[in-house]
Amino acid sequence: MDKTRSTTETVSMGPIRHGDDLPTHQMLLLGLQHAFTMFGATVLVPLLTGFNISVALFTAGIGTLWFHFVTKGRVPVFLGSSFAFIAPVAFVVTSKGIPAAQGGIIVAGLIYVVFGILIHFLGPEFMKRILPPVVTGPVIMVIGLNLAPTAIQSASQNWPIALVVLVTVAIVNLYVKGFFRLLPVISGIIIGYIICLLTGNVDTAPIVQAAWIGIPEFSLPVFDAAAIGIIAPAAIATMVEHVGDILAVGATVEDDFVKDPGLTRTLLGDGIATSIAALIGGPANTTYSENTGVLALTRVWKPQVMRVAAVIAILLAFVAKLGAAIQTIPDPVIGGISIVLFGLIAAVGVRTMVENHVDLKDSRNLFIASVILVVGIGGAMITLWGNAQLGGMGLAAILGIILNQILPQSKE
Repeated sequence: MDKTRSTTETVSMGPIRHGDDLPTHQMLLLGLQHAFTMFGATVLVPLLTGFNISVALFTAGIGTLWFHFVTKGRVPVFLGSSFAFIAPVAFVVTSKGIPAAQGGIIVAGLIYVVFGILIHFLGPEFMKRILPPVVTGPVIMVIGLNLAPTAIQSASQNWPIALVVLVTVAIVNLYVKGFFRLLPVISGIIIGYIICLLTGNVDTAPIVQAAWIGIPEFSLPVFDAAAIGIIAPAAIATMVEHVGDILAVGATVEDDFVKDPGLTRTLLGDGIATSIAALIGGPANTTYSENTGVLALTRVWKPQVMRVAAVIAILLAFVAKLGAAIQTIPDPVIGGISIVLFGLIAAVGVRTMVENHVDLKDSRNLFIASVILVVGIGGAMITLWGNAQLGGMGLAAILGIILNQILPQSKE
């Protein structure tokens, strides 16, 4: 951008990018919108694994700020608790305790660093050769479609409320003028929450019981060889997912992050953020697809907004009552929002293939895309060793990469 634009200009002219002007109060609202979006998934992981929720929020915020520092503030992502590590981490927590799981997560994060350095020497052109649009498009679709059952499960608990939220998001995004058009998620949550309050579908007890201020229960790691052997291999799958997420974000905001800042920096940002989190008692981090959906919906691509969300996450770790209030948002409200956000990610994958003129009349391209979609969405899973498994998007992406390399190109 040669010069900054005012908010009114950016809302009317197109997406809001780095360098475009946003007043402080608007930046705070947009950051809060992303904080709402990440909250449910970020606190669910510690609930399932036994980690401390406040520490998870704190490390998500710190990890996001670190990621933005390493990637030169160019990539608009939020790092939240990773679901990919749940199975091995839960197993280690049960058998050896949380400190041993922390040690395994630290080593997993360092594997990202090693892989990032390797990519630095191979170069971005190597990555583009193994990840052409015929592979990346379906992989991005898998990211969104894999999340679809979660959205439907939440929405189905009260479809009328979920549909009201869905309609609210659509009206705000399509018909409201000015700055408030950029707040469809917050608008949907507020309307849905009010309806749930009026109909008695909100449990306010956690808000009343929570303290105003609380210090997260930080803990130190223990390095256990068996725990490391169980958890660290999961990094193989999550690194592939990381690449898919970075491609999805790039396609969403119409930028090439594989070229600049490069996958080396994004992997270093994600990996070290994961190790830092585990060092003080937090779960592994990952780039959040939920927030990518907000980028697609609002077209606010300004990375500083994510950094505001990171600061809010850190504050939530200490303001227990506020965190409890967000946690009481009913599932149907989250479901109504998620239907839009997850669908938009899948649509970005379709757009990636269309804009890059992927010819699906070509049997080779059709075969690669079909294998990625079925394996990625169908729940295919293989065991690597120990408790480490590779499945979902990770397995689908690897198969797509292999097929793209071994299948002969069309003569045309």
